[in-house]
Amino acid sequence: MSLIMWNNGLSVNIRSVDSQHQRLVEMINKLYDSMKKGESNTTLTGILSDMAAYTHIHFKTEEELFAKYNYPQRDKHTAEHKDFVKTVNSFIEEFKSGRKTLSIDVMNFLTQWLSKHIQVSDKAYSSFLNSKGVV
Repeated sequence: MSLIMWNNGLSVNIRSVDSQHQRLVEMINKLYDSMKKGESNTTLTGILSDMAAYTHIHFKTEEELFAKYNYPQRDKHTAEHKDFVKTVNSFIEEFKSGRKTLSIDVMNFLTQWLSKHIQVSDKAYSSFLNSKGVV
């Protein structure tokens, strides 16, 4: 069973960004399934690391669009990205060292952050970028 389901309510009407968001949803679900199955910490660390790396790619895509089209909320949005990366990197380090475990609380944080970020922050740039011809 999936923890988060992609739906049209998560679409920002920009194909490349929607595709990346769908990939992030898949990665969260893969991590959740692996956690439920009791996969090894090595497997979970690999999935977490892949997610973190892909998140960097995704944020870079958005931030390049912001720069190219001079998105007025660029600094605020980029700060949200930096805060998320800092939180996730801290968790990964604590998980690798054994000081933290992968729990439903962590999974809920990832799911809720992504959903809220897309539905509030990302949708805020959607119409702006669409008006610049980005679809």
